[in-house]
Amino acid sequence: MLGTQQQSEIRHDLLERLTEARVQTDELFQLVKPEALYDRPIAERHRIIFYIGHLEAFDWNLLHERIFDMKAFHPEFDRLFAFGIDPVGGDLPTDQPKDWPSLEQVRRYVSEVREIIDERLGSVSLSDFSESSHEFTPTLLLNVAVEHRLMHAETLAYMLHQLPLDRKVTRNAIPESHLLAPVAAEMVEIPGGTATLGQSRQAGTFGWDNEFESVAIEVPGFAIDKQKITNGQYLEFMKAGGYEDRALWKEEDWEWKSRNHITQPVFWRKDGDTWLWRGMFEEFPLRADCPVYVSHAEASAYARWAGKALPSEAQWHRAAFGTSSHEENAYPWGSDAPSPELGNFDFERWDPAPVSSFPAGRSAFDVNGLMGNGWEWTSTIFAPLPGFQPFAFYRGYSADFFDGKHYVMKGGSARTAACMLRRSFRNWFQPHYQYAYAGFRCVEN
Repeated sequence: MLGTQQQSEIRHDLLERLTEARVQTDELFQLVKPEALYDRPIAERHRIIFYIGHLEAFDWNLLHERIFDMKAFHPEFDRLFAFGIDPVGGDLPTDQPKDWPSLEQVRRYVSEVREIIDERLGSVSLSDFSESSHEFTPTLLLNVAVEHRLMHAETLAYMLHQLPLDRKVTRNAIPESHLLAPVAAEMVEIPGGTATLGQSRQAGTFGWDNEFESVAIEVPGFAIDKQKITNGQYLEFMKAGGYEDRALWKEEDWEWKSRNHITQPVFWRKDGDTWLWRGMFEEFPLRADCPVYVSHAEASAYARWAGKALPSEAQWHRAAFGTSSHEENAYPWGSDAPSPELGNFDFERWDPAPVSSFPAGRSAFDVNGLMGNGWEWTSTIFAPLPGFQPFAFYRGYSADFFDGKHYVMKGGSARTAACMLRRSFRNWFQPHYQYAYAGFRCVEN
């Protein structure tokens, strides 16, 4: 049983983190001009107004009965804003702006939910919830609330990235310095060894359900790109006719590309003979030395063109956390907590940095940029680790996506919170989703 002082410290820390996470998401909505709040920047996602209500609805639905023993005060909004969408197979939402409540109604709901949650959390005692008598604790649920919101701080960022510039409130975001020539390709030999995926429940640290239980996998030696694949490298693939060569694409990927007239990364735009990159607040000439952001289908086609492959989740882990001994690092650079000089993450920037940035963040095997600056696609289908148990209070969080249609991503982006850079964290998306801040590197087996 936790002592009274320790209970108070844990509760205070989590409440502080929840407040900080709210600041992140509130600032994102302030980037949107009022007349654009009912826009849908990405066809596969809800309109922006949904997410204003969703974040509070999620917290309320998670906490109000389990911790506060309270009845709903606005059940209609609790249901309306409960769940996001991830349509597979080309189905798209068809709702119209008129189908949603007014902004004033949504903001009133948000304000009321926050007021109740903050007041009630101040009186919750962790000692009222023991592991032996509950399938959850306030600490677990609050961690879920915090990280769920921080995940949306990233997904909202890349969604707003696709919002036309004239629909956003401009911020000063100076582009990173960049080279005039593409980064030279270089591969690093990774010796065979163990990669430990997931984490152990016995450790007692927070993780989402798909992060358990830990499993050790023996990985044969392989070679991996020292840096993420850059815009400059990907442009060579395009110039070589990569989008027109059917042999480079899986049948379903070719059909998707053809049906949707996909001819380039979604973050690129052609202006005459010049390629531009869509920054969050401005467009600028394509930076050859920054990571390319593409779908899994596009990354896979590039890898085939290069005569290589995408790494498996275990290979990526081995390159990122492995060492010459039997020990594995907590982070690529070692055990130090994430900090700005180690990578492009934790909301420090809006846009990617050159791939050779942050040499202090390289792994024990001298692989660079594994944390931040863009998630990295793997060849591994998202599936449960041995010993997986769904959260009793959120059974569909992972299990709904164990459908063979989503791929694991590792690492993080400029808009990934530091707490989710932990070794066991697993992200995932379907292969035809172009909008995430996701790049890749290749391996040779």
